[in-house]
Amino acid sequence: MKKLFIFIAIIYAMAMPYNEKMLQQIKTLKGENSFSFVVMGDNRDGDNVLKKIITNNNKSDVKFLINNGDLVPDGYEGQFDNYLKIIQTSQKPIISVIGNHEIPWYDGKTNYEKTFGKVDFSFVFGNSYFIILDSSAKKISKKQFAWLKNQLKLSQNYTNRFVFTHVPLYDPREGKHHCLKKKKNAKKLNNLLDKYNITMIFCSHIHSFYRGFWHNTPYIISGGAGAPLNKKGFYHYIKVIVNGNDVKYKIVKIKSKKPPIYREVFKEIKDVL
Repeated sequence: MKKLFIFIAIIYAMAMPYNEKMLQQIKTLKGENSFSFVVMGDNRDGDNVLKKIITNNNKSDVKFLINNGDLVPDGYEGQFDNYLKIIQTSQKPIISVIGNHEIPWYDGKTNYEKTFGKVDFSFVFGNSYFIILDSSAKKISKKQFAWLKNQLKLSQNYTNRFVFTHVPLYDPREGKHHCLKKKKNAKKLNNLLDKYNITMIFCSHIHSFYRGFWHNTPYIISGGAGAPLNKKGFYHYIKVIVNGNDVKYKIVKIKSKKPPIYREVFKEIKDVL
């Protein structure tokens, strides 16, 4: 009977979505009020950069990593298999957020959900609350707003409240619109985040680094984990250092040759059309 139970447990663990496995690993870690974690985004088309980020952090003191979307080029099943092979070399848990590139032209979010599980979820570590919000469609739905509001209420019991979503609310670059499709949708989200006084919202999607405020909400855009870079962009990740209610953000640059830019040029043409 005991052997049967162990066999069933192994089969269940194998079938479990990858993010669920990572969240279970995070739960086994000692939740502390002083710890560090990594945020990165947009690694697609840049396996070498992603591998360097993982290697760097296998040796570091970070507890876990969060990859903030555009994990693969086109959302095909084989591309997810390749991505998994890379992140499975990590000695630290990696949470993978859905981005717009995880949705293939012929399908919805099936491949991502089959591999990683839920697109909207949250978890707790130490004194901090982590909220992952799906913005892969470049909008936030009414159902998501209701879920997010409840999560933000729950997060008030924690010292730090971090939100992660792939697509930024607004584009900090003049004359560009690589962000949520409708300003009304972005403003509604901004107002909600302002109300609940979050510590930081992390976005990606723009292949560079930006930091600032959207009204009263502090933001960081980090999209330098391997995808073709924007002008003045650089490969990097963010090390977030939490010490009680004191949170610092360290940019760690990665040296690597630039990949071909054809995908980024094609994507900009599609955005215009």
